[in-house]
Amino acid sequence: MKIAIACDHGALALKEAVKAHLTARGMECVDFGTFTKDSCDYPDFARPAAEAVASGACERGIVMCTTGIGVSITANKVHGIRCALLSDPVSARLTREHNDANMMALGAGFVGELLALEIVDTFLDSPFSNGERHKRRIEKLMAVEQG
Repeated sequence: MKIAIACDHGALALKEAVKAHLTARGMECVDFGTFTKDSCDYPDFARPAAEAVASGACERGIVMCTTGIGVSITANKVHGIRCALLSDPVSARLTREHNDANMMALGAGFVGELLALEIVDTFLDSPFSNGERHKRRIEKLMAVEQG
């Protein structure tokens, strides 16, 4: 699986840990930055990661900042993205099963490394349920983008 990954300066250490974990699992990571602890703006990194997922260049995406809020808002501005801010494995499973989320966000200031890796694994390993009610709801959700 090819994963788009991005962060700002507040989540650099967590991004590197997630990237190493995914690589050890045999997944390919496309890293959209940032690459230093210098102060930066999260949309500069979250947007290209989301665009890679929306275009199909990457299958899923993981974006991170200190709270996870800014990167999740940014990702969700990209047409075709359903990004969930996650802080526990149950939500990670349910957002895949019910919402077919194609991206996830983490807040490095709120989720430690071990929990983050469990959330990532759950998100990536959980399939969409294909339930009719969930498909219907996703269609309605995506119709919001059309105006």
